[in-house]
Amino acid sequence: MTLSFLKSRELVLGVAILALLLAIASRFPAFIEPANLAKVFNDTAPLIILALGQMAVILTRCIDLSVAANLALTGMVVAMLNTLYPGLPIPVILMVSILLGAVMGLANGLLVWKLDIPPIVVTLGTMTVYRGIIFLISDGAWINAHEMSESFKAFPRAVFLGLPVLSWIAIVAVTGFAVLIGRTALGRAFYAVGGNPHAAVYTGINVGQTQCAAFVLSGALAGLTGYLWVARYAVAYVDIAGGFELEVVAACVIGGISIAGGIGSVGGALLGALFLGIVKNALPVINISPFWQLAISGSAIIVAVAFNATSTRSKGRVILKKAEHAQ
Repeated sequence: MTLSFLKSRELVLGVAILALLLAIASRFPAFIEPANLAKVFNDTAPLIILALGQMAVILTRCIDLSVAANLALTGMVVAMLNTLYPGLPIPVILMVSILLGAVMGLANGLLVWKLDIPPIVVTLGTMTVYRGIIFLISDGAWINAHEMSESFKAFPRAVFLGLPVLSWIAIVAVTGFAVLIGRTALGRAFYAVGGNPHAAVYTGINVGQTQCAAFVLSGALAGLTGYLWVARYAVAYVDIAGGFELEVVAACVIGGISIAGGIGSVGGALLGALFLGIVKNALPVINISPFWQLAISGSAIIVAVAFNATSTRSKGRVILKKAEHAQ
């Protein structure tokens, strides 16, 4: 029992985050002050939201590499909409963001489901298409802060009970996703499809439809994040969030979501995102180039996948040994 608890990915990651914070604090004590930690959480909020959507997709044995492009296209569309109609209410902008993101996620899901194209091929293709559409609709031009309305920019930055709205949205997303994954038929279907798609079919679960639903969920969260990102940083352009899909996948894999599908938790995705968020914010503080972040993210993916593979292999050996003894 103790050994099983010690091997828990969430526990190991939690200890790693604590050790990382202590190491940073030894060189820069102000980093672990509550106000700064709240800022780090707020900086990490977009990654947390996207990691939750990616988790749903990975649980079903798929992957969504188009999330950052989805974010960028949605952000550009709502920014352009705001310049044309500055008085448009924020709830309408939020609805447009979520719906547009969901439509892009649906496009991915239908291509995977109906045409049986590998998810990595589909989302690599749509990633490029979405970036191309941004260039076409904007003609390569930027939309800057002075072109956006004050209410558009203020929403994610507004402070409520000591935290910005962006942070609260991430907290609500984590809570809602925990309920979805743990308490609904769709959440159970995600695990069933990823764990054993053939067995899932016999229980009445439509594998393609479930994977499509995961892509729609991922797309909707990416769309929501698109508005929050553009409004917070007050700029929209073609290459916004370029390469961010790597961080999203890294957060999931580091958090223990298995690329093979069917294994993972909301807590793991949250901790994986926080780990990367702390690393990203700490590197400049301890005088290390932020460009090292990509190397760290890539290395973390390799280590996490190797850890998962080793764990799976060990379980397989135990089963074989038991079979031998039975004979």
